[in-house]
Amino acid sequence: MSKILIVDDDKMMNDALSRAIKRTGHEVSCEHSLAGGLEQVYANPYDVVYLDVRMPDGNGLESLSKFSSAPSSPEIIIMTGYANSKGAELAIKSGAWDYVKKPSSTKEMILPLFRALQFRENKASSQKPVALNVEGIVGTSQEMKKCLDMVAQAANCDANVLVSGETGTGKELFAWAIHNNSNRSSGNFVVVDCTVLPETLVESLLFGYEKGAFTGATTAKEGLVTQADGGTVFLDEVGELPISLQKRFLRVLQERHFRPIGGKKEIYSNFRLITATNRDLNQMVKDKKFRKDLYYRLNSISIHLQPLNKRKEDIKELLTYYMAKICENNKIATKGFSPEFLEALVAYEWPGNVREIINSIESVIAEARDAPILFPYHLPNHIRIRAMQATMGEDDAHKTELPISIGVSSNSLPTLREYRETGIAAIEKEYLSKLMLTTNSNIKGACTVSGLSRSRLYGLMKKYQVTRLNKS
Repeated sequence: MSKILIVDDDKMMNDALSRAIKRTGHEVSCEHSLAGGLEQVYANPYDVVYLDVRMPDGNGLESLSKFSSAPSSPEIIIMTGYANSKGAELAIKSGAWDYVKKPSSTKEMILPLFRALQFRENKASSQKPVALNVEGIVGTSQEMKKCLDMVAQAANCDANVLVSGETGTGKELFAWAIHNNSNRSSGNFVVVDCTVLPETLVESLLFGYEKGAFTGATTAKEGLVTQADGGTVFLDEVGELPISLQKRFLRVLQERHFRPIGGKKEIYSNFRLITATNRDLNQMVKDKKFRKDLYYRLNSISIHLQPLNKRKEDIKELLTYYMAKICENNKIATKGFSPEFLEALVAYEWPGNVREIINSIESVIAEARDAPILFPYHLPNHIRIRAMQATMGEDDAHKTELPISIGVSSNSLPTLREYRETGIAAIEKEYLSKLMLTTNSNIKGACTVSGLSRSRLYGLMKKYQVTRLNKS
């Protein structure tokens, strides 16, 4: 007997659907609000949730992820009297089992339930406990558990994997985990960073070349794809792969055969491909900046890593893990931390994600080398300020006062264009100053956090006369 929850404010629908489900031998509970439904699903192990879209206290589609993240990970069947294609698309993308229109016949309403329960039964019987090697991947949030489940699935086959997520979320760590837990773990893990590949050399680096293939080719050179034979090729930031090379790489993916530059014979490489990107490849396909056929080939298994501000429950584990690791590397005693220190970390938004929190912990430990306990005082100013704002109930982290009166008299306003340009200049200058403080003036780190190229960053710093901090 399975447990079913119906979340709908329509009493007649609840009664009719409940009676039909009970006749099939399952236990049914009903809630008439999203708040009541969430309370139920987090307190009791439900197998399936029927969730209405239009509820008195919110939208069911917007709450779908909260229901599916409950401890029992129930399957969600969306019900709506206002069915449309966009709603169906959003439901499926959010992880719904099915999307049904009401009113429908009882048979039509019940059929998705039978399929969902059959799926859960098959999934439970086929799942075997797997001890994954996930060194460096820290977190037990529902989001992280789902990603690790996908790692186990990917490690069990040779399908291509696309790992997406913001910069600093740990995409390469997940690629390593897939490789290390697969039957290719004894082979090479070859990393190709597409952001630093010169377009004129991409082909020779990937596929190699023969002696005399071009000026300067005094000896033959093996390509990275050949080196990955029996192992894994990891294309980092695959969205930067030149469009001119995408067609050839697609052929290599399909056939695993290629010819080095200047070569007369085809070479075979039995490699597994994992790619990563912080860009929206689907949108790039629509903009004709990425080949549709290559995108589908890369996306056999998709793992999306949530930003750290979407899984703040993992911050304590990250702090404990990396603090112990950094202290050990620096041969100093592991430090403790006050509750206020952790609260300050949780209050901050972490735009640089896990990479930023690791850098911040390193900075704090260097600053408080002899202190046995860490307090908010040891944190960089921008993190302390955000924590203070949270304590005072102020949410001004993203607000900047615009200098309205600069260059004008008290009884006049500038033109909208002048006002906008002055405001943008003030925001950009303040951001750059905070960026230097956050990254301790490390230009590479500043480019990573801000998303700016090195030349663009230097140009803005010169424009606003923002200087690097004295690192002496």
